[in-house]
Amino acid sequence: MRLRASGKGLVGVDITSATVKVIELKRAGNHYQVESYAVRPLREGAVIERRIRDMSAVVDALRRAVEHAKPGSRNAAVAVPASAAITKTLTLPASLDDDEIEARIQLESDKHIPFPFSEVAFDFQRLGLNSRYGDQQDVLLVACRQQDVNQLTEAVLQAGLTPAAVDVETFAMERAFQEIRHQLPPTAEEQECVALVDIGATMNAFHVLREGRITYSRDTVFGGRQLTDEIRNRYGLTLEEAGLAKKRGGLPDDYQRSVLDPFLDTLVQQVGRSLQLYYTAGRKQEVRRMILAGGTSVLPGLAERLAEESGMEVVIANPFRRMKVNPRIDVPTLAGDAPAMLTACGLAMRVGK
Repeated sequence: MRLRASGKGLVGVDITSATVKVIELKRAGNHYQVESYAVRPLREGAVIERRIRDMSAVVDALRRAVEHAKPGSRNAAVAVPASAAITKTLTLPASLDDDEIEARIQLESDKHIPFPFSEVAFDFQRLGLNSRYGDQQDVLLVACRQQDVNQLTEAVLQAGLTPAAVDVETFAMERAFQEIRHQLPPTAEEQECVALVDIGATMNAFHVLREGRITYSRDTVFGGRQLTDEIRNRYGLTLEEAGLAKKRGGLPDDYQRSVLDPFLDTLVQQVGRSLQLYYTAGRKQEVRRMILAGGTSVLPGLAERLAEESGMEVVIANPFRRMKVNPRIDVPTLAGDAPAMLTACGLAMRVGK
């Protein structure tokens, strides 16, 4: 997993069940600048549960996204899904250097990794001295199957980009959160917990972050595709027509009452259930604010309903709010896509690392 490449810009590539997203960021002083971006739809079934099932369809969509964005850099960062990655914090002697840490991980791989080491891609990062034992250091280990890395890097290569880094989705989300948190009004609480609800096409992920780190996650198989399918079946539209109607409106008068409201009710109930399970799991830190992300997060009325139901302040994520934007990019269009760009943005924020 130790893929590195230098360059002025970095392209974050996020491949989901419904779309391929690319965004190129460059450093601009202490901030980032959006140099290029594009979102292109994916054929249904090409990606299932974040795994590529139809490589040719994914490569075609990624090529079209790259052709539209015309990024100045060809270096790309991709992410394996959190469900495919093993992350553990190891406690090792502080005297070990990087080579010795790597050798120790290989020697003791059967203790930490539940599949053959010959099939493993792994990386690690020193976290500093252990808080209890001064002669020990904490080391973050991340591992996944090599085939997961190969599949993503192959798609990037076939689309004409150069794999520069392989990350984990949750790490990319945490990185993007560092920009999103500036949308929230300042608080006196240093260790405030914030819920981040990422509502995609087929899944919604409920995360709780404390001090910028994800401490709890729960995935639910329910997303915007269910609403699209209901529109398609009720009004006799194609999948593409239903998707456009969901975004642009123009549906019959009974749409709000018969289709949208029941969908929002179910979604609000699921978020409430995830919050309840967070507390049931013994988490004592109270969640006071909520951030919505994902393409479905912008549905009219959703943020207001969640705020009313939870009693929290609810905002829709825009990781680009503080960033400079290349003049050739349409800012309103970027803002409209922003809630669904968290993973891609977090990947591109690795630029300069």
